[in-house]
Amino acid sequence: MTAATHRSNRQSGFTLLEILVALSVLGFILLGLGQGLRFGLTAWTTQTRTIAARDDLGAAERLLRNLIERIEPGAPDEPPMLRGLPGAMQFRTHLPLAADILQFRVADVSLGVDAAHRLVLRMMPNPHTIPTRGERNVIEEPLLAGVERIELSYWRSPRRNAGGEWVRTWSEQDLPGLVRIRISFPSGDVRHWPDIVAAPLRDRIAN
Repeated sequence: MTAATHRSNRQSGFTLLEILVALSVLGFILLGLGQGLRFGLTAWTTQTRTIAARDDLGAAERLLRNLIERIEPGAPDEPPMLRGLPGAMQFRTHLPLAADILQFRVADVSLGVDAAHRLVLRMMPNPHTIPTRGERNVIEEPLLAGVERIELSYWRSPRRNAGGEWVRTWSEQDLPGLVRIRISFPSGDVRHWPDIVAAPLRDRIAN
């Protein structure tokens, strides 16, 4: 075979070695694309879950802040109904105007973490009224799932013989200056949230 014939055969096609090399390179490219696609899907899924978790936390924060700010302050002959513990609290509050559809505006509320590790809000509507059948309906609303615990503290304003301080329980005859809620999640949970701090209003809210 002459040199011219050999050059003609190389120009008309690829050798087996060249095809194998090309297939190997193509395989590496496809593997890289597959890994990149998998990484992209994983990142997208993680981001979506993180955004959803932040939305849930944001909604819970807005609701709790609103309920605490609207705690019933009581009257000179009627102290406010607020009992605070390190991991739970009970109080009487006014619901926002948007709650008119519920047919009640005042409710006794309790907040805590149940056995299923849910942050749960329980509301007993219209506490001033007398139930017609001897019992009241209690509305239970889970706010967040997968909660390890909540830590509550209450700001006691400065007094004559003591400065202001955070306390872990509250059973006094007036409202705390601030209520702080710290939500803790299990180890490894991606959710992290700053403390929720809200100030109960001191003036009675008109119904």
